[in-house]
Amino acid sequence: MSSVKVLIVEDDPFIAEDIREALTSVNYNIAAIAHNKRKAIEALKNTQPNIILLDINLGDNLDGILIAEIINRDYQIPFLYLTSYSNKEIIDKVKHTLPMGYIVKPFDETDLFTAIEIAISNYTKINKPKSLSIKLINKTINDTLTQKEFDILIDIYHGKTNNQMAEQHFVSINTIKSHIKNIYEKMNVHSRSEVLIKIREAIKY
Repeated sequence: MSSVKVLIVEDDPFIAEDIREALTSVNYNIAAIAHNKRKAIEALKNTQPNIILLDINLGDNLDGILIAEIINRDYQIPFLYLTSYSNKEIIDKVKHTLPMGYIVKPFDETDLFTAIEIAISNYTKINKPKSLSIKLINKTINDTLTQKEFDILIDIYHGKTNNQMAEQHFVSINTIKSHIKNIYEKMNVHSRSEVLIKIREAIKY
């Protein structure tokens, strides 16, 4: 199971179910589905999502904006707006909440997955951890990273490609891939976005 936990806030049950099916098909974990503001606030309190898909219009109200303000104030979790409207008036109303992006309905599944991955990556880079160390990371995983693996982990955090890492460390791309495979196994993750989430979680404790 993926360690990326998604909270879906969407007032249309059919759309919410479509999103759930799309995400679970590629091994995302659904933290909860909320159809209104009250349920969304409950889900924020009772689950620990890594990212939130947030409908701007819940019923006849722009309650998504109010939920976004609560997220920013109390939870500091990245979120993406879901909206049927992409006009300037709506965009102007939500800009102050600093979303990690907008997904306009109806949307393509590939666009949804890409938006989530980019949002997690960008949010982590914007909110850089103040004290990331090998000791801190190794406290949170069962099998400890070597110093070289930790160096590669930092490169992943900074968004470097395999080619860039190979050049920087004067090794082959296959060696980099081997280090990344070991990192994934030791951290019990399957993707770069899950690595970033593990780093964020380690910094909290």
